Amino acid sequence: MRQDAVLINHERIHLRQQAELLVVFFYLWYLVEWLLRSLVYFSFYKAYRNISFEREAYARERDRDYLGSRRPYQFLSYLTKAHLPC
Repeated sequence: MRQDAVLINHERIHLRQQAELLVVFFYLWYLVEWLLRSLVYFSFYKAYRNISFEREAYARERDRDYLGSRRPYQFLSYLTKAHLPC
């Protein structure tokens, strides 16, 4: 049950990101960032885990109050943060 709440919160973070970028631009950005990071890491999985959208969602998925205090476009701060362990 707890894992379900974490997953739902993770996906809600993505929904907020999508709303900020009008969905289409979210997926365009996601694809471009994944492709570029795939070239850097030589690993599709590591590239996925290091996409700024995923970094934010994984970092905050356990914080149920996060979306209430999240600033718009907060994922931008995850573009240059240290990489998550993969």
